[in-house]
Amino acid sequence: MQRGRLDMLLAFLAVAREGSFTRAAAQLGISQSTLSHTVRDLEERMGIRLLTRTTRSVSPTEAGERLLRNIGPRFEEIEAEVEALSELREKPAGTIRLTASDHAFNAVIWPKLAKLLPDYPDVTVEVFLDNALTDIAAERFDAGVRMGERVAKDMIAVRVGPDIRFAVVGTQSYFARRPPPTTPQELTEHVCINQRFSINGGLWAWDFERDGRELKVRVDGQIVLNGTLEILEAALAGFGLAYVPEDVAERHLESGRLMRVLDEWSPPWPGYHLYYPSRRQASPAFALLVDALRFSG
Repeated sequence: MQRGRLDMLLAFLAVAREGSFTRAAAQLGISQSTLSHTVRDLEERMGIRLLTRTTRSVSPTEAGERLLRNIGPRFEEIEAEVEALSELREKPAGTIRLTASDHAFNAVIWPKLAKLLPDYPDVTVEVFLDNALTDIAAERFDAGVRMGERVAKDMIAVRVGPDIRFAVVGTQSYFARRPPPTTPQELTEHVCINQRFSINGGLWAWDFERDGRELKVRVDGQIVLNGTLEILEAALAGFGLAYVPEDVAERHLESGRLMRVLDEWSPPWPGYHLYYPSRRQASPAFALLVDALRFSG
């Protein structure tokens, strides 16, 4: 059927349902004269009168009633399906690519994803675990998760976790061989487990602060790793002191497997933030993820 014929049928249905050219024209957003002309053209093409017109009312003829009865429900089905497709378009769906550190994933991302994803089967979240400060635009990630102080100023940042304290920890057997450090500077005399964020990046300096005084200490040791959990395991094996988020070491501190030092030099640091370019257009799936990860405590 030609597109013009469909438009004419829609015009007829509107008038037949409303019983008025005036109301039908307002509903369709066209002038009353244009609507009247369209219906008349349909009647001429079909060779039969569809509407009875008087000065007070408009009603379908027998042929009009038959046409209304037979095609009206089909057009309603089409309209309902189009509306359903519109709803589907707004339904969260698609793949979101994130980059995050291993600790950020385990501490703040995974607990929330595990609750979110079962309710949204059309949403896929791909997380690349990387402790480097990845350029999310260059690597085509939708967003990244890093500690607040490491987020570039030109990014939109959404807090997704509480403040973080780091802990310097070692085994009892390690401290049996070396006296515990009392100041961060004394760490240079200890065997420490270093962390390198990326292949081409430098070693991470351990950050400390006390009474407004900030210190960065470069430590040395036999092992360099880039994963938080691996650093913890090396410390538990007695290979030196580790500098890790306190929640990672907490159960080992409680059990006595690890001992903490320099606690008074470990203030809270800005927690994890989800960051993404300000120019990014938020899809329903991405907006859903941002809301799910947002820190509210």
